[in-house]
Amino acid sequence: MSKFDNVSIRVVLLGLSLASFAAAPASAFDIKSGVTKESGPFDLFKFGFKAYKNGQKEDAVEAYRYAAEKGHTGSRWALANMYADGDGVAKNDFEAFKIYNEIASQGVEPGSEDTGFFVNALLSLAAYYRRGIPDSPIKPDLAQARQLYFQVASTFGVAEAQFQLAKMIMAGEGGAPNMQQAKKWLNQARKSGHPGAMAVFGNVLFDEGQTVRGLAFLTAALDKCAAKDCIWMQQLQEQAFSVAGEEDRRGAIALSREFARGGD
Repeated sequence: MSKFDNVSIRVVLLGLSLASFAAAPASAFDIKSGVTKESGPFDLFKFGFKAYKNGQKEDAVEAYRYAAEKGHTGSRWALANMYADGDGVAKNDFEAFKIYNEIASQGVEPGSEDTGFFVNALLSLAAYYRRGIPDSPIKPDLAQARQLYFQVASTFGVAEAQFQLAKMIMAGEGGAPNMQQAKKWLNQARKSGHPGAMAVFGNVLFDEGQTVRGLAFLTAALDKCAAKDCIWMQQLQEQAFSVAGEEDRRGAIALSREFARGGD
C-alpha cells in the first residue's frame, strides 16, 4: 500500500459504538491460558483468534467483544466479519455495519498496523451503501458508495476498489457515467493483476474496435480468475471470440500469454 494521509469519511450513523456489547454474558475463558475479560486487548484478541481457529466460535466472539470494548481495531473487524457472514453468531448486517462504521470513523495514522482493518471497513461500508440493508435505517446510497470506493481506490490503491469504482462509473451509479474515467480505473486495477478488471477492460477495448488487444485481455483474465468468477468472464470471452476472425483469435491467444505474465 502507498503512503497516505489521515482519511475521514461521512457516514449516516454517527456516534454508533460497541457499548451494546458491555452487557454480554460472560463465559469462562480457558483457565490455562490465563486470559480473562480483564486482560489486555491484544491478549484477548490472540485468545479469540486461537479459539476461532479451533472452532470455539462462541469463545472467540466473547473475547473479541471484550477486546473491542478496549479499543482493539482488529477485534472489531473480526467481530464485524462474523456478523456479516453469520459465522458463529446470527447473521446481522446492520450490526456489522455499525462496527465497520466505528472503525471507519476513527480514521488511521500513516503506516499504522490497523490500515488493513480500516480499508476493509471502508470497502464493506461501500458495499452496504451500494445495496442497502433491508429492515434497517441503511438505504441504498450510490453516491456515498461511489465516494467510498474512490477514497480507497485513490488513497490506498486497492485494486478491488478501483474495479468496483470503474463499474459504478460505467453504469452511471452515484454520478454521471464517464467511460474514460472508468477505463482509467480498470487499467490501474488490471495492472495489479485483478482478473475482473482485466476481463472488463478487455471487453471495453474489444467493443471499441481494438479486437486483438481486447481478446487478449479477456483470455488472460481466465488464467487468473477464481472459480466463482470465471463463469461470467468466460461468457464475455466466448462471446467476443465468436465474432472475431481467425487471424485475430490467433493473435489474441499469443498476446494473452504476455498479459497473463504481467506484460503490457
